[in-house]
Amino acid sequence: MAGTGPHGRAERRSAGELESEVLAALWATDDALTPAEIQAEIGGGLAYNTVHTILKRLYDKGLVLRDVDGRRGAYRPAKNAAELTAEAMHQALDRGPDPIATLQQFVTGLSRREEEALRDLLGGTGP
Repeated sequence: MAGTGPHGRAERRSAGELESEVLAALWATDDALTPAEIQAEIGGGLAYNTVHTILKRLYDKGLVLRDVDGRRGAYRPAKNAAELTAEAMHQALDRGPDPIATLQQFVTGLSRREEEALRDLLGGTGP
């Protein structure tokens, strides 16, 4: 949500932050939502036109689908949160010059619970 700046004025949220909020609202339900429903869910005085613009950007990026279940103008996510995060992780690995070193750095920052889950997923046994 937007906060207030040092002069008491509302601070603007970045497009990325708004996209994340819209996606979070869509992920929180199994139903397709209209821009008005998303606006109500996000709150914070966000204008309907702003929500609609964010949805258009997300649609253009292939992150949301529209006009589902016969509800004209309703949107739903194209991918769930885990799929989208995994895709971003793969892209990050592909961008770097040494994906193995990147993975090594990544796993050193895992919590014990995350490390155990990763070991289970890879079919290995713990220490």
